Amino acid sequence: MKTLLKGLAWLLGLGVVAVLGLLGYAWYATDRASAATYAVNDPPLAIATDAETIARGGRLYGELACGDCHGPNGEGHLMVDAPPFRLVAPNLTPARLAGRYDADRLAAAIRHGVDPDGHPLRVMPSKDFHNLSDADTAALVAHLQALPPSDNDPGAFELKPLGRVLVALGKIELFAAEHIDHAPRARTAPPAGPTAEYGEYLAQRCVGCHRADFSGGHVEGTPPDFKDAANLTPHAAALGAWTAEDFQRAMRTGKRPDGSALDGFMPWKAYSTMGDDELAALYAYLRTVPEKAPAK
Repeated sequence: MKTLLKGLAWLLGLGVVAVLGLLGYAWYATDRASAATYAVNDPPLAIATDAETIARGGRLYGELACGDCHGPNGEGHLMVDAPPFRLVAPNLTPARLAGRYDADRLAAAIRHGVDPDGHPLRVMPSKDFHNLSDADTAALVAHLQALPPSDNDPGAFELKPLGRVLVALGKIELFAAEHIDHAPRARTAPPAGPTAEYGEYLAQRCVGCHRADFSGGHVEGTPPDFKDAANLTPHAAALGAWTAEDFQRAMRTGKRPDGSALDGFMPWKAYSTMGDDELAALYAYLRTVPEKAPAK
């Protein structure tokens, strides 16, 4: 009996050491990633403040689903308070950002996922936006700088112990800046129109959920039971049977061709404001990507 108890005590002690070791590694890895700095030296943006540009930026704010996180007027809010983290989308209104975020620093936050000191922002989907054209980025920044004032304070982000472990193990991607090319460059978009070339540019906003090959599947950073993102390739069991009209109707109404609703996480309401040519371009591009069979 004494031998058995000693063995159990040894195993328990080993387990405690392993847990403490994992927590120690997780703390080290996440603190190290948070402290990293990234140099951003893109060419300065030219920001226009005319009503047309600001309105265009407002449409982009909606189409890029910025309001889903930061609120319709950029006031910010608490998104999630769960065991992994307390996830907060900050207030983006001008008075809250004054003194820290000028136009080019806002652009760096959007396209590079970094704050004014070059440290990585948390859960900012900059991988979807890192090729956003200079003109589109400038319009979006103009809209942000024209937002109505708000003193809303959604509080601070908190990465909890479980979250640190999941980040350290690669189960949650917290810092998009780790995976972005930060080389300085000007960015341009193809000519706007119902073409696959323009659709490829627009489709970059979809890769965060639907993956770079648009095959869909589990969305990184979501719980295991979270609904998978749809396969958008032209496979017969994916979008292969959808017509251009089916696609536009789904983006306008949130309904599949069979009448069933798109999953709630799909921000179709944001895309519903896109023009007919933009949706036609997206559809045209998605018809050109390699077919992938939906995951079973």
